[in-house]
Amino acid sequence: MNLIRKVLFPFSILYGWITSIRNILYQRQIFKRHTFSIPLIVVGNLSVGGTGKTPMVEYLIRLLSEKYPMATLSRGYKRKTKGFVLADKHTKMEDIGDEPFQYFQKFPSISVAVDANRVHGIEELQLRKPQLELIVLDDAYQHLPVKANMNILLTTYSELYSDDWMLPTGNLREGRKGAQRAQVVVVTKCPKEISSSEQQAVAQRLQLQQHQALFFTYIEYAVEIFSKTEKLALSLIDRDQVVLVAGIAKPKSFFDYLKTSATQCLTYPDHHAFSDSDLELILKTAAGRKIITTEKDYMRLQEVLPSDQLYYLPIQTAFVNKAAAFDQILLNYVEQNSRNSSIS
Repeated sequence: MNLIRKVLFPFSILYGWITSIRNILYQRQIFKRHTFSIPLIVVGNLSVGGTGKTPMVEYLIRLLSEKYPMATLSRGYKRKTKGFVLADKHTKMEDIGDEPFQYFQKFPSISVAVDANRVHGIEELQLRKPQLELIVLDDAYQHLPVKANMNILLTTYSELYSDDWMLPTGNLREGRKGAQRAQVVVVTKCPKEISSSEQQAVAQRLQLQQHQALFFTYIEYAVEIFSKTEKLALSLIDRDQVVLVAGIAKPKSFFDYLKTSATQCLTYPDHHAFSDSDLELILKTAAGRKIITTEKDYMRLQEVLPSDQLYYLPIQTAFVNKAAAFDQILLNYVEQNSRNSSIS
């Protein structure tokens, strides 16, 4: 913890007090919470950014979309539109944001919408897509006006919420007690070979409630990179002769997976809007060589960098163990709350 964050500790106490009062007001129904007949799955975290929400949402889409007509609903961070937007063939990345646009491009069978007001967004989705059986709410753990019965809380292995502090001293959006709202807690970005004893130690540090299920996941990187027109095996690429570009919250694992001692890396803030000078620097650094970026960054760069030079590396959430148990919890929840449960 750096000195500035330590100095700001009194503000963390104040912020924690404000968020705790807010949560209590919702818990006691003084502030209204809305319930819906359609199954809602919330994916979120207690901390700011970088816990792996996007690959978890994609995991849920792969798990559930073949059986249930479904939608994702996000805020649409840094988009250039306002209010509710339902993606269609005319939608651009700027209209809905990079992560929702990624869902839209990868999963054409689902509906993808954005709305900062999640209550309004759910209502609009049900009105425009009455066939929906399920909505996944991306990054909505703190959106308490919506009362969901399936909350998936993510926390990274290297930065557990139980060891963190409130903003601005730490990275927590709300107090650790907020974790109790979750039915499922997932520790993300674990070492692939994490031992049972290490998992038990993490469980003890998190101090979960009896009703909460705990799972451990790691990032599974693809063995190929993709451009608009081709895919290339990483094993055939000279990694000394590429430039890596990342504008995500925690790019270290992306760089570590791809770079060599000679690889040039360019880092930008999360959800960065690349300027003309940024693009000029990227192209100058690459000097005709391949540019490899994250899939999320590719959503923002694919129209402004040469398509024969720009590639992205996909990632997926993979479970250390108990994947079937996680799947069954989600399938059971949707099955028991879906309109088609009686005929499936």
